[in-house]
Amino acid sequence: MAFTIKFKDGKYVTAETPLSGRNVMAELSIPADDSLVAWRVNNYVRPLEWVVEDDTTAEFIYTSSQEGLQIYKRTLDFLFVIACSKEFGRRVVLRHSINEGHYWEFEDGEITQSDVYRLHAAMSDMVRQETPIIRKILPIDKAKRIFERQGEPEIAELFVRANMDPVEVYRCGEQYGYFCGTMAPSIGVLKLFDLVCFSHGVMLLSPTLSSPDGVAPFRTDRALGDVFFDYAHWLKVLGLNYLSSLHRLVTNGRGQELVLISEAFHSQRLSQIAEEINSRPAVKAVTIAGPSGSGKTTFSERLKIQLIVCGKHPVTLPMDNYFLDREQTPRDEDGALDYEILEALDLELLRDNLTRILRGEEVVTPSYDFLQGKKKPGRVVKLGPEDILIMEGIHGLNDRILEMLPKDRRFTVFVSPLTGICIDPHNRTSTSDNRLLRRIIRDYRTRGKSAEETLKVYPKVVRGAMRYIFPYQSRADVIFNSSLPYELSALKGYVEPVLHTVREDSPVFGDALRLLNILRFVPSIQSEGIPNNSVIREFIGGSCLNV
Repeated sequence: MAFTIKFKDGKYVTAETPLSGRNVMAELSIPADDSLVAWRVNNYVRPLEWVVEDDTTAEFIYTSSQEGLQIYKRTLDFLFVIACSKEFGRRVVLRHSINEGHYWEFEDGEITQSDVYRLHAAMSDMVRQETPIIRKILPIDKAKRIFERQGEPEIAELFVRANMDPVEVYRCGEQYGYFCGTMAPSIGVLKLFDLVCFSHGVMLLSPTLSSPDGVAPFRTDRALGDVFFDYAHWLKVLGLNYLSSLHRLVTNGRGQELVLISEAFHSQRLSQIAEEINSRPAVKAVTIAGPSGSGKTTFSERLKIQLIVCGKHPVTLPMDNYFLDREQTPRDEDGALDYEILEALDLELLRDNLTRILRGEEVVTPSYDFLQGKKKPGRVVKLGPEDILIMEGIHGLNDRILEMLPKDRRFTVFVSPLTGICIDPHNRTSTSDNRLLRRIIRDYRTRGKSAEETLKVYPKVVRGAMRYIFPYQSRADVIFNSSLPYELSALKGYVEPVLHTVREDSPVFGDALRLLNILRFVPSIQSEGIPNNSVIREFIGGSCLNV
């Protein structure tokens, strides 16, 4: 019986025998291209070897898209793991993503510059050989035995914890890999990558949306690196390395203990920041920046309390109150209102207010009505001798904001969930996904927005963060990592039902499915034991703070 495969651009293929993605490429005279890494079949991302035999809507996925780049990166991770095994016979562990690269370490020692040269040569040689990557569907017991034999028991344990039967894995040569998603058809597509020694390990770098045709140089500042290694120490104290250890901790009835210790770490860091501000008597303004979903509001409220303990009198000034009236708000390339750009703020009014406030004058600051899209008169602000201004907003570290404040009279903080617990030795949850899950819950709870609405707008939010927020994080005097090791477990029960509302025919169905696939590995923790001043409360509700 004949069936038709239809594409968005109007092209179609009619056939009577099953066709794979490669067969369809041949039928449409689409040349083999390293940037073509998968295809979407009825809105599900599939490898190019996936076969269809019924009426289907389809779309080819290229590395010029975010989804294509994710496939490229996870395939590159697989190549790196294989190269480490072949060259050294050593286990390698993914620790963090730093900027847009992945930071890896040998489990049993440092990665040296000499090791990096050998690995780069081995990976390049494998790329030239164009070894195919084959999708395999295995019963759970067989998959478990394979990964245990490979010396990866944590991956095998997660298959059991998530009750995955059968299990979708990929094989390249003799090595099996599980990387939480579709893989490219061959190692041969991975022609663009770099390895850079960093700390005790190596950064694995690949193309990005902003650098699609090459690998941008790796740059990071020492303070940001310290955050990641502090977090690694934190996890070690808690006895956590992967989600399998989190499962064991929760199963053993220690979930509440994990919550309390995690929150104590946050409190300790907040106290340290407040003491540092207090040690600088000239400071009259604290500016707090961070991307959407970072918990800036909770941070600013808790810092305010800590500063009171230090003898200061904090006064808050949200930068969102300085948005231009809606009719004056700039628009993005799609014609939508662009609240991510700095010029969405009334910079002239902000400069005037800050100058007068720091002179000790009494100033009527604005309040922004988001329903009406207009500013109106708000609180009166006047700084006394022990008063200190706390400003919070996504652009708090932008040069044009900082120049409004004398250098010796300001203190700057960057807030973001910069780390997350790894799924297993080769897979991690991205910080962007952490922020997205937080935002989905908050948007649904406080603004009545569906998960679909939030998922549709989120790529613009991420682009805005990459353009206007993260480039300025090195300006910060301190960085506050708002991640909590237990947070995915706390968010899971709130976000899963909302994600399940995204329809199969939605353009963001693939994003919802990807998040649900990650969450199935996460054990649940009840929210009752989460303190009411936790950053998590800003998103799930129940906060005692003004958030």
